[in-house]
Amino acid sequence: MKINRLLAIITILLNRERISAVELSKKFEVSIRTIYRDIEAINMAGIPVVSQSGNNGGFYIVDNYKINHQFLTLEDKISIVEALKNINGFLDNKQVELAIEKIKSIVPKEKRAEFDSHFQQMVIDNLPWGFRKSDKENLNYKVVYTAVDNKKCIAFDYRSSKGGYDWREVEPLTLVFKGVSWYLFSFCKLRSDYRLFKLSRMDSLEVLEKEIEKGRISYEQYENLDKNKYEENKLTRMKLKFSNRVRYRIEDYFDISEIKVQEDGSLVVESDFFEDEWVYSMILSYGEYVEVIEPYRIRKIIKDKSEKIYNIYSNMT
Repeated sequence: MKINRLLAIITILLNRERISAVELSKKFEVSIRTIYRDIEAINMAGIPVVSQSGNNGGFYIVDNYKINHQFLTLEDKISIVEALKNINGFLDNKQVELAIEKIKSIVPKEKRAEFDSHFQQMVIDNLPWGFRKSDKENLNYKVVYTAVDNKKCIAFDYRSSKGGYDWREVEPLTLVFKGVSWYLFSFCKLRSDYRLFKLSRMDSLEVLEKEIEKGRISYEQYENLDKNKYEENKLTRMKLKFSNRVRYRIEDYFDISEIKVQEDGSLVVESDFFEDEWVYSMILSYGEYVEVIEPYRIRKIIKDKSEKIYNIYSNMT
């Protein structure tokens, strides 16, 4: 993983007078060209690494910057480890764990107790209670990450949210963690357009020899385009009445300005939604503790879906 390698190179440069590109390439089992790109990335991050030619030459950090590791304060190191722990909550990657250990190794001895106590006071866990990460998602992540890093196309069978099953060949561009799942932002050859694919819905995943075409847009650009598309669509204003028994959920989810508490303790929420299956599922998730007041069209959709659910269980004895 590149972030681990960069941190390891920085640690080596802090603890050694100088080291050659050849030695670094052998140590990390990458090409000399990759090492030069890594050094350039470290320089761009603001750490001045220079090179010296000759028999005793190599890369080193300039002395007036290197003194006592002062380019990273204790708060900086805590922030880096917090970020890495946060990432590893999703990845469970041993390389990230090694990166954390390398950061810990440059914490001065007199600061170790303060550093360790910080992580006893706070635990980062972004996954919901009772959530179990998919083994398939973890396995697919490793394959897809390698393809993204090497700029290689991939192919897989994909099961859509609507139940369809297609063979897809895509150019993998960016891995995206959204909600509690990993997605792949890519250019889909079948649709000739940019798409997001959920990793846990991929089967028979394989990396191809074809390379990603240059000039593809970034995920950030795609998000802006997608946002504009949403803004062009008309939002649906909904009025929902909730039982007081789910008040804790309503106050967690909706803004306080959208909630009006009634005399009987029930809560009326008025908010704008993009109308799709997700919205219907969200409403139905509250069961008997919600009533759609407006609009009538949505009220009827929920009624019809509720009747279908009732029919499934109506023959129970």
